[in-house]
Amino acid sequence: MFRTLIAVLIIAMGSPSWAVQPDEILDDPALESRARDISAGLRCLVCRNESIDESNADLARDMRLLVRERLVEGDSNEEAVAFIVDRYGEYVLLRPTTEGANIILWVAAPVMFLIALGSALVYLRRRDTAPEADKDGLSADEKRRLKELLKE
Repeated sequence: MFRTLIAVLIIAMGSPSWAVQPDEILDDPALESRARDISAGLRCLVCRNESIDESNADLARDMRLLVRERLVEGDSNEEAVAFIVDRYGEYVLLRPTTEGANIILWVAAPVMFLIALGSALVYLRRRDTAPEADKDGLSADEKRRLKELLKE
């Protein structure tokens, strides 16, 4: 009865987590809130760009149940997330960590932007300082060569 009431309340509040089934919801509202917070940050490996809280895939359900099981056993949020990451890999995190090789992912975009901005500035400066061509765009040697070619 209590689980059904919580499920109805969550749906009535307009929560985006339609995928969570009433039989998954924990009796303790504090633990359920923690489970929802954790689930919102974990990627469904089937749907790719949805959190496990939003996904209807069987694997997402299994992951939601696993998170709740870890919380009931007394794990902290960080320990529960670490357990899931150890089991499924770091790809399961919707927000990758900024440690190790992932630092390349976080730094690459701003660095590429700065390189592009610098290249654009260099191009614009060189364009402004480039010597102007004649009105017809040919040098004296080019005009002479063009006359020779047209005579032949």
